[in-house]
Amino acid sequence: MIVFITGATGFLGGELVVNLSKRKEITKIYCLIRAKDEQEAVLRLEKIFSFHNDFLDLDKIKPVLGDLYDEELTEKLIQKKELKEINVIIHSAANTSFSKIFDDVVTKANVHGLNKILLWAKQLDNLSTFLYIGTATICGKDIKNRLIHEDESPDLNANHLVKYTYTKMQGELLLRTHLPEEKILIARPSIIMGDSRTLTPRSPVILWALATVNALRLCTFNANATIDVISVDYAADAIVKLLFAKRKHNVYHISAGQNSSTTPAKIFSAIEAQFNQLPTFKFVHKSLLEQMKKWAKGSLKLDEELYKHSDYLNYWEETFKDKKNLRIILAGLEPYIEFIELGQVFDNTRLLNDVDITPSQPVHEYISNSINYLKKINVLEGAIDP
Repeated sequence: MIVFITGATGFLGGELVVNLSKRKEITKIYCLIRAKDEQEAVLRLEKIFSFHNDFLDLDKIKPVLGDLYDEELTEKLIQKKELKEINVIIHSAANTSFSKIFDDVVTKANVHGLNKILLWAKQLDNLSTFLYIGTATICGKDIKNRLIHEDESPDLNANHLVKYTYTKMQGELLLRTHLPEEKILIARPSIIMGDSRTLTPRSPVILWALATVNALRLCTFNANATIDVISVDYAADAIVKLLFAKRKHNVYHISAGQNSSTTPAKIFSAIEAQFNQLPTFKFVHKSLLEQMKKWAKGSLKLDEELYKHSDYLNYWEETFKDKKNLRIILAGLEPYIEFIELGQVFDNTRLLNDVDITPSQPVHEYISNSINYLKKINVLEGAIDP
């Protein structure tokens, strides 16, 4: 089997390419990498493999220079004769920003970039599977506090919290305009956070939100909201096993499901003892988020409820120094709070039935492995450059 993968230097993509490299069934893995030359591309691959001391076999793992934003990407891939024998394409690359200021860039990467890959893919005579890494959250924000099944998406009438999930929905629709159903495989991970192993996570993605709430300590969301979270190593393992499984469907949630989902209360209980110098976590009504933003702007009226939590206000002034920093942090955190409030759980019955894999470990059981990493996250820097 010859594989082509995009996003190999990313959070999930890095785990995928390392996992795939250990499969004997795969003889060659071509990795689309944005770099000025092959030497830089190899250095980026070496960084991915050295992160957890994995072996990089450059006879098996081959960089392919390319950029999803390049208007000539399709033609450049067509011209590469060594790619004509590709059997499997794994499209893992995506811009995952939740910030509205990056909406156009997100669309260019996640829709137009995908389209360029598909225009090339449909010309490959030996292509058997196009594995698209989507997201379970394409279901939108209208479905709340219940179990969600694969067949409920994509829904053109769904409303979305962020452009990212909307573009991932568009991506699934785009697949079917280019490829026959039998060649399409869609993996929809739920929220991916941290690593369940005693290893340093490859990226602060999502962990930034946890670090930020940990820094604030005043939580403007439901302590008992159900959250479907999986670790990056579980996501990668499930996706690779799914690729080789005898599948009965072409769309699968890669998720915690009902049995392994968690709540904010359980997550913060798991980490609180490691930060005993900070104020205790306090869960308050979500309306206080608007008051927090006004306080950070210096426009909150003196009779507002937030002033009842003066110990937290004093702590913020000491911690964040300039209130402008708090405004930036709150703006970055708000979409994550909205996702928490949805209470969505994604059914993983298909995955557990068709793939030889056990249920994921709940995040509140493994998050302690990332405590040292969590302490090093610069929450202001993460809010500025999500």
